[in-house]
Amino acid sequence: MGAALLLDSLAGRFPSGQAGLALPLAVSALLTALLGFQIIPILRAWKAGQFIREDGPQAHLKKAGTPTMGGLFVIPVAVVLALVWSGFEPKVVAVGLMTLFYAAIGWLDDWQILRQRSNKGISPRVKLMLQIGFAAIFCLWVLWTQPFHLTTQVLPLGLTLPLGFLFLPIAGFALVAESNATNLTDGLDGLAAGTGAIALLSLGALVAPTSPGLMIFCACMSGAYLGFLAHNHNPATVFMGDTGSLALGGGLAAVAILSQSLFALLLLSGIFLVETVSVIAQVGYFKATKNEQGVGKRLFKMAPLHHHLELSGWSETQVVGRFYLIGGLLAVLCLWLYSS
Repeated sequence: MGAALLLDSLAGRFPSGQAGLALPLAVSALLTALLGFQIIPILRAWKAGQFIREDGPQAHLKKAGTPTMGGLFVIPVAVVLALVWSGFEPKVVAVGLMTLFYAAIGWLDDWQILRQRSNKGISPRVKLMLQIGFAAIFCLWVLWTQPFHLTTQVLPLGLTLPLGFLFLPIAGFALVAESNATNLTDGLDGLAAGTGAIALLSLGALVAPTSPGLMIFCACMSGAYLGFLAHNHNPATVFMGDTGSLALGGGLAAVAILSQSLFALLLLSGIFLVETVSVIAQVGYFKATKNEQGVGKRLFKMAPLHHHLELSGWSETQVVGRFYLIGGLLAVLCLWLYSS
């Protein structure tokens, strides 16, 4: 239902842009789905199985051993197609590299998890420093090579917000926060891939009139995650791992930065935002309510929010389906606000 709402909005908002989105979306989805049939058996042979946290929902324990690092066949397809399709437009090269850099951070984390045979990869400090480092390089490149007016953000109703040099920390924060938010959302079969594909497709439609190259990138990325759903829908035969989830957020934020669409990204990322806030609230409430024994209270049965809903009686497919619907509604709202 979320996808239908989004397509109707696209048809009304960008009739020509929709055609420009459709072909790269379809080709990327088909190639990714087909490649998955070749790569998943290899991942299984490598024993690249997911480790499931023991304190999580008990229904997830049966997923242990499902191949992970599926981002290895999602991201290259999307980036290579986007580069070739756009004629290696500089902005597409830049966002493609950022996506690959964040995928590399995720791969390193996934590899450490597999090597250590536990659900702990590289340390959170190392992961965060790598994310900040790549974000800083990208933002400095933007300030050095792009027109300064790019620091002015486009708001709904024709309004604008000049950020000036505040753009640098805000854009850097967006890259790090978005990649971590999509990473946190990747906890149920098809959840991050589907909501990410919706956000990417709608962001592509939004930037189509002014940045056709970035539109192509979004379409290819969205298509790749849709193709991945052929293997990641419930019951999943492969997980994207941090390789795919960190790259998803990095790609979204990089496009928003280069298209003056950071506010639009905030709207489109409503699902990712709520998931992140639920984790922050859970940790904060636990620390604030600690007793003498060091035991605190929990605001949710488990964070992120999708696990709380599971433990409250929702089935995994119910959570995913309703999050898709919310993602579609947010996309329609965003496109409508920017068309007014």
